[in-house]
Amino acid sequence: MSQVKCNHCHLSFDDEIMIKENDLNFCCKGCQGVYHLLKSDGLDSFYDKLGNKTITPPLNLKNDDLSKFDTPSFMNTYVQITKDGFNEVDLIIEGIHCAACVWLNEKILHDTKGLLEANINFTTNKAKITWDSDELKLSDIILRIRSIGYNAYAYDSSIADENAIKAKREYFIKMMVAVIASMNIMMLSVAKYTGFFTGITPEVMHMIHIGEFLLSTPVLFYSGWVFFKGAYFGLKNKILNMDFLVSSGATLTYIYSLFILFGAKGESYFDSVAMIITFVLVGKYLEVIGKKSAVDTLDKIKSSLPLEATIIEGDNKKLVALNSINIGDIVEIKTGEKVPVDGVIVKGEGSFDEASLTGESIPIYKKIGDSVYSGTINTNNLIHFEVTKDFKNSTFSSIVTLLEDSLNSKPQIQDKANEVSRGFTVTILTLSILTFLVWYFFGLDLGFDYEGTNHFEKSFIVAISVIVIACPCALALATPIASLIGISELAKKGLLFKEAKFIESLAKANTVVFDKTGTLTKGELSVSKATIFNDSKENMDLLYSLLDSSTHPISKSLKKYLEDKYDLNSKKLNDIRNIDARGMSAIYEDKNGNNTTLLGGNLQLIKDENINFDLEVENSVYIFAINNQVIASFELIDEVKDYASDLISYLSSNNIDVIMLTGDNEKVALSVAKQLDIKDYHAFQTPVSKANFIKKLKEEDKIVIMVGDGVNDSIALSNADVAIAMGTSADISMEVSDIVLLNSSLTSLKDAFEISSRTYKFIKQNLGISLLYNLVTIPFAMFGYVIPLVAALSMSLSSLIVVLNSLRIKIK
Repeated sequence: MSQVKCNHCHLSFDDEIMIKENDLNFCCKGCQGVYHLLKSDGLDSFYDKLGNKTITPPLNLKNDDLSKFDTPSFMNTYVQITKDGFNEVDLIIEGIHCAACVWLNEKILHDTKGLLEANINFTTNKAKITWDSDELKLSDIILRIRSIGYNAYAYDSSIADENAIKAKREYFIKMMVAVIASMNIMMLSVAKYTGFFTGITPEVMHMIHIGEFLLSTPVLFYSGWVFFKGAYFGLKNKILNMDFLVSSGATLTYIYSLFILFGAKGESYFDSVAMIITFVLVGKYLEVIGKKSAVDTLDKIKSSLPLEATIIEGDNKKLVALNSINIGDIVEIKTGEKVPVDGVIVKGEGSFDEASLTGESIPIYKKIGDSVYSGTINTNNLIHFEVTKDFKNSTFSSIVTLLEDSLNSKPQIQDKANEVSRGFTVTILTLSILTFLVWYFFGLDLGFDYEGTNHFEKSFIVAISVIVIACPCALALATPIASLIGISELAKKGLLFKEAKFIESLAKANTVVFDKTGTLTKGELSVSKATIFNDSKENMDLLYSLLDSSTHPISKSLKKYLEDKYDLNSKKLNDIRNIDARGMSAIYEDKNGNNTTLLGGNLQLIKDENINFDLEVENSVYIFAINNQVIASFELIDEVKDYASDLISYLSSNNIDVIMLTGDNEKVALSVAKQLDIKDYHAFQTPVSKANFIKKLKEEDKIVIMVGDGVNDSIALSNADVAIAMGTSADISMEVSDIVLLNSSLTSLKDAFEISSRTYKFIKQNLGISLLYNLVTIPFAMFGYVIPLVAALSMSLSSLIVVLNSLRIKIK
């Protein structure tokens, strides 16, 4: 029974089951319907783009489930409103197999009235759809996609998580297969090369070749499949990339070794095949496990806000989704809860932790009439506020939107080896072909006599020898080996590089931008000046007891300060009261029943209690009074980190511009800048202004490194060429960063620049060694003067030189 191809999906079926239509054949009604739909819409060029590839026949889906896409619950959960008032959704399109499928879906969607934008990512099958809800419903869009044989559903972050875990697992298995096989091949190679000098029988040599063949085959075709795939897509885009260099070199070496295995004269190179794949695959695996996912980052940011909020309607309360909160609604926030949207306080007063936005650790006191911002935390008291911005336009959501845009537009730095390999690969392949033609047609009788080979075999072996001796092993190792050693050294210094390419960026950087709090400073308060008028044991115990009753950062810092200086005992206090934005009070009753009034807080508290005490300060201050008599005052500052001055000095001496951005006021910024000799600093910076500042620097063609922590730095970090986050940073800033200082030490940051520069220098040396080696050895191979043994030894020697040179990175 003959097989016939379906005119739509190109799959073959028995002729008798096909649906006949003139000279057309269809496997099902779905294919027939889609074929005519494309014809009628003028989209039949899809089949030209599809070529000989096959696709899955249209899914047999019922359309009675389309109504769920238009329900309020679905819209509130998955659909966003753009700044222009249009609807936007992320969909996963099921059934995409190739670029032709992407083209078809985008084309059919762009021709839909009311649909404004449709961008589909071929790698993830994720589509961002924007449409006018006045002209089109989401169910209509889903129906349009289904009409051409595909399906779509709302994007779920768990899908991305599963794909990332799957990719990591696949790379690990491939790498372990390559490593285990290569270790065994190297043991066989030791026996083989030893045999050249001590003597080895042809039978034993043949058995070694068979063993190497059996071990190298899964390395090449299983572990190395990722390189074949990368080379394929590179060729489709007219790019000869590093994957092509690795796969072609390994494959041709493998083919040559097969000739040797099946009777040709010479020595096999199965060990080189395995080593090429293994070394480069290890480097790729390290990139896979360290590479950040923009999708995961954004999902983590979004998930940091609550899913629902409590709305006050008269005497009733109800929980609503954030997307359902409207301007003018009254929202209730309890102690410890996050503010879901921006608003103005209409009832209550309390302190708000704004570290997620400003990076500052000290809570900010808010009262009726003050603004509160989404993403901040209510640290005490029940608060009611009136919504002034809906969820989509609130501060935290705006940061997410800007972050998403900047992550999507982040430039990728080309790897130096890829740049070199493009021309190198074409040149080597061309020389190999020319060598074969010259030897074959002109019958050259130069160089080594390949005894027992005919004219074609001799020409082929010489041509392959050109590629074998020019095998990209050394070139392929030049970057990953040096990077691997460099990253290992950096890890010892407490630095996590998520991708090796950032070594080059760090080495070539000419501008470094620092956040202040938690980056150049410790991010915690310490006593800079203490004035104690009466330090009797009784007074110090009372002060310690009052501080011990508070969880405020200032109280914690002072408590630690006193513990280091005095032997203190905590006393029982009564009537402890927090005085918002000022301090606290308490009553101490001694053993005789006498009450003592204790006050501790800022200068405003002292003035409110009509205590006569004058003090001029620029920083935070804590004043302690007993029975309206000031006993002590403390000035607190956020101290500059250890070694910060050394780091700034090092950068400046290496002609790297240093800039400090901070949300603090001018006085505090100036104080830190003076201590560190930073001439270029900017105060009162918001998350958006920091990001715009980075963009402006990049427009001036500067290579910008951003160092920061906290959500307030996340947009600026994502806009920089290299983003560096402190180990104590918020999770979000660590996710958007390319390098993480695990120990938050500025000494480690200095090491990052030093080791990166040294590593990059050795990468360039390795590339130079590899190219010089090829320039010297290739002409000898072309004239047939390089016997297989010398070719094998020279390849090994070139790789060994590259590895040994890379090990010099460890020597400072």
